[in-house]
Amino acid sequence: MKEAFRKRILVTGGAGFLGSHLCERLLAQGHDVLCVDNFYTGTKDNIAHLLDSPNFELMRHDVTFPLYVEVDEIYNLACPASPVHYQHDPVQTTKTSVHGAINMLGLAKRVKAKIFQASTSEVYGDARVHPQQEAYWGNVNPIGPRSCYDEGKRCAETLFMDYRRQHGLNIKIARIFNTYGPRMHPSDGRVVSNFMMQALAGEAITVYGEGTQTRSFCYVDDMVDAFIRLMNTPDEVTGPVNLGNPHEISMLEIAQRIVALTGSKSEIVFRPLPMDDPWHRQPDITQARKLLDWQPVTVLDEGLRRTAAYFRQIIEAQETRSAMATL
Repeated sequence: MKEAFRKRILVTGGAGFLGSHLCERLLAQGHDVLCVDNFYTGTKDNIAHLLDSPNFELMRHDVTFPLYVEVDEIYNLACPASPVHYQHDPVQTTKTSVHGAINMLGLAKRVKAKIFQASTSEVYGDARVHPQQEAYWGNVNPIGPRSCYDEGKRCAETLFMDYRRQHGLNIKIARIFNTYGPRMHPSDGRVVSNFMMQALAGEAITVYGEGTQTRSFCYVDDMVDAFIRLMNTPDEVTGPVNLGNPHEISMLEIAQRIVALTGSKSEIVFRPLPMDDPWHRQPDITQARKLLDWQPVTVLDEGLRRTAAYFRQIIEAQETRSAMATL
C-alpha cells in the first residue's frame, strides 16, 4: 500500500472475537494496527498469528484509563459482549462502556481521528417494534441484570453524538446484532457457542423457554466487512446503523440445525427463560444497504460449518493438553 493511503489504526478490544478478525482484515489492507486489550474476555490466542507482522502492535491496556497514542482511526470495540461475561462484573461493564467511550473520544478529539463505536442491538431491549429500525428508541429495563450492558452502550451512543455536536468529531456508530464464527469464546454463554460446544461434547442442548424466541445471526466476515464500509463512509454519515443478518430463526430451529450439522446425538432440553431476555431480535438493514452498499452474503449453514470446525479444534487441543498432563 502507498504510504499516502496507509493508516495508523487503533482497535480497542482487538484480541476479542470481533476485534481479532478486524485487526486481521486491516493488516491485510496494508494498514498499521495497534491492538489494545486488557484480556478480560479477549485472548492472545486470537491474535498470535499476527504478532510477527511488522505492521501489528499489541498493547495491554484497560480503556477505562486514558490512552496516549497517535492514530488516524479508532475502532472502539472494548467491552464484554455476552451475558455471562458482562454480568460477572456489571459495574466494570458499565465503566468500560462509559469511561471507555469518554477516553477514546478524548483521544480522537486530541489527535483529530475518525472514531467508530461498536454499539449493540441490546439498545433496543425487549423490542416492541419488529424488525428493529434505527429510529426506534427501544424498551430497556434500566435496573435489570442486563442493564449494565444495555444502558452502558446507550450512554456511549449519547456521548458519541454529543462529541459530534459539541466538538465536531467524525464519528460512526454501529448497532451490532448477533454475530458468530471462529474465535468465539467457547464458554461465553451465547447461543451458537453454547449449542455448538454442547453438541460436540454430546451433552444435552439447553434451550430457554419453548425455543420460539428468535434471533438473527450474522457471520463474522460479513460483520467486519460492514465495520470497514461504515468507517469509510463520508463524514456526514454518523449512524447509528444496524449491522446484522435480517434472516430470523428460532432458538429451537438453530439448535436442531447444529445437532444435524455436527452429527451429534445430543437431546434438546428446555429451561426457564432468563429475566429480560428479548423475545425477537431482527435488524432492519435498509440503512446499511443504502449507505454502505452492504448485506450479509454468508449462508447460515456454511457459517455454522466453519464455526463447528473451529470449536472441534478447541476441543481437540484441550484433550491433547489433558492427555499430556497425565503423562
